[in-house]
Amino acid sequence: MKTTRINKQKKVIKIMVEFYCKKKHNTKGELCDQCEELLEYAYLRLNKCRYGNNKPNCDSCKTHCYKKEMKDRMTEVMKYSGPRMLLHNPKIVIAHFIDGFKYKPK
Repeated sequence: MKTTRINKQKKVIKIMVEFYCKKKHNTKGELCDQCEELLEYAYLRLNKCRYGNNKPNCDSCKTHCYKKEMKDRMTEVMKYSGPRMLLHNPKIVIAHFIDGFKYKPK
């Protein structure tokens, strides 16, 4: 079975939220309630994305579908996790970055 773009993005988001939660909220193995809520929200938004598997990365998307509070929380997670993930899981981050160039909005 071929992995869809949406599933790849879910994987990246999950890894980044887990990393953030572990480092910022001192969790081990499970997400705190706030991070679990954010991850579920992100999955919901991805599942409902109007662009489907042709969607750009959220930061370059013309349709901003996140509520402001959730967008702010996800931005915090990405700003913290993104640079640090280059050291901890570079393959995933670099693949996500390169993949973003393929699906830039026109």
